[in-house]
Formats: sequence, C-alpha cells, structure tokens
Amino acid sequence: MDSEDSDKVQIGENKFVSKSILLSQLNTYNLYYKGEALQLRHREEEGELIIEGLLNVFWGVQRPIRLQMQDEKEAGRPRPSLTSLSAETDINTLNSKNLAVFTVYASYLNDCVCLVGFVKARLAGEEEQQESTHSHRLARTKTDVGGRRISGRRLGIRRVQRNRCSFNGHFYNHKTAVFTPKFGSVTNVRVNSCMTTAQVMRLLLNKFKIENSPDEFSLYIVHASGERHQLKPNDHPLALRVLQGPCEQVSKMFLMETDQVEEVTHDVAQYIKFELPVLQSFIAKLQEEEEREMQKLKKRYADMRRIIKKYMRSLADSTNVT
Repeated sequence: MDSEDSDKVQIGENKFVSKSILLSQLNTYNLYYKGEALQLRHREEEGELIIEGLLNVFWGVQRPIRLQMQDEKEAGRPRPSLTSLSAETDINTLNSKNLAVFTVYASYLNDCVCLVGFVKARLAGEEEQQESTHSHRLARTKTDVGGRRISGRRLGIRRVQRNRCSFNGHFYNHKTAVFTPKFGSVTNVRVNSCMTTAQVMRLLLNKFKIENSPDEFSLYIVHASGERHQLKPNDHPLALRVLQGPCEQVSKMFLMETDQVEEVTHDVAQYIKFELPVLQSFIAKLQEEEEREMQKLKKRYADMRRIIKKYMRSLADSTNVT
C-alpha cells in the first residue's frame, strides 16, 4: 500500500497521478522549451517528487485592478532631511564615513543658498526693468532667468517619481492607481508543484502589489476549443500545466474574475466553433428530440395511471363482494 502511495503525485484535493506519467510529461515539456527559461527542474525529497520553475499566467481580467501607490518598504522609509541631519548629528562624534556624507549635504546646502540668492537678485532686477518699461506687456515668470526657463535639471534638482509605472507595457493610471492589463498578455511567477492555486494567486498578486482580494480571482485552464475549467483552491497549477502539455496554442492558464467567468465543458465547447446557421439547426433538432422525449414520458405516466386505477377498481369490487 505504501509503495503504491509513493508512486503517486498529488495534483489536487483527492486527485493523484502516477509519478511515471508526470515525469514522462515533464520530459516532453522540457524538450519543447529546450534552451528557454520555461524549462522546469525536478527533485525528490523523502520520496516526494517536486517540480519547480516559471509558470506562465495570462491576464484575463475584465475590470481594472487596484495597485499600491508605493512599496511598503518605500512608504515606511523616512526621507532624508538636511535639517534633521544637522540637528541630530553631533559633529564631535562623526566618524570618517558619516563625515563624508555630512560634507556632501553641507556642500549641497551651500550651493542651494547661493542659487536662491542668485535667482532673487535676478528677479529683483527684472522687476525694476518691468516698472521702467511699460511697453513690455508680457511679464516674465519667476522661474525665468536671462530669458530662459530654469528647469529642474539645470538647478540640479532630481524629481523622484514614487508612483508606479506601467507593467509590461500595460496602462497604469497614476491618479486613480488602477492597472488595466491587456487581455491575453502574459506574465510569469516562479512556483513549485507543491503550491496550491490559492498560493500561486497570492504570489502573483504580491508580485504586482495588487490590493484586490485574492478571493476576487481564480485560475482557469482555457483550451483553444473554448473549453474552460476553473482550478480548485487546493489544485496544484504547475503539475496541471505539465499534464496539459507545453504548447500554449492548445491550452493556457488565465487569471480571471471568479464572478465574470463560467466554466465550459468539453461537450459544450465542441459546438462553439460552428457557424450560426449550423448552431440553429442543432437547436432545432434538440427541441424536436426534447418534444419526443416529453411525449414518451407523458404516455408512460398515463399508462401507469390507467393500470393503477384499474387495480384500485378491482380491489374495490372484491371488497364489496365479500
């Protein structure tokens, strides 16, 4: 019994597959992706087969998803301040390392003071010139020096954009902090065959710092035929991906909203690719067959009802005779 269990690999809740079958599929998978990053590795720990590597997941969400505006590390990290550095640092206790840092900040502060004085002086001169020259109607802005606009780059000021940028070319709205992935675009996460669907989804959402609850989404295996199956929370996506085969033209793993997608069985999927007139003829034939089955069922129950009534009358007659 133990030898039989050791030869099986769990791919879901109460779902197992033979280790030899999984290794055979894994060999085919790696041959397909030979020399590419999607090749998978495997090892055994205490008799348990573990596969690990990159898993491709395609975006299939229909609504924008929310992102964190900042990383948790950046949000909790205080910004350096010149005043705080000079106030909290004792010049007598500076060592060689922070002395160099202090010197850089002091030099930067001195340059800023000089630059501010220079700008104020030039602005004052411009105001005097504007008062004496009434014909000049277009007043210069306070950011103009010598007829040129001072940019942040010329002043040596670097603007740090702390909001997130686009992901893999997908649109990201900085004002509303939403992420709209293009349908069918792909990303990947590094997982192993022991990780469940819920764990893989949390890893994917954390990768992009998505604030939506993992309960809003689910992983689906979508076939080219239109067949679509939702992975259960305790399924093992990487093992199922290997068993499905490597070719993503045949089947892909999608991240979709649970409330927006319905499963499509194989029996239903085989009709999806037909043209509309063909589908209409199928519906007509199904309706005819349904009507025939209804007539058969009605006739059957009518016969049963007649037999039961006949038997009840015979019992009543026998009772009256006695």
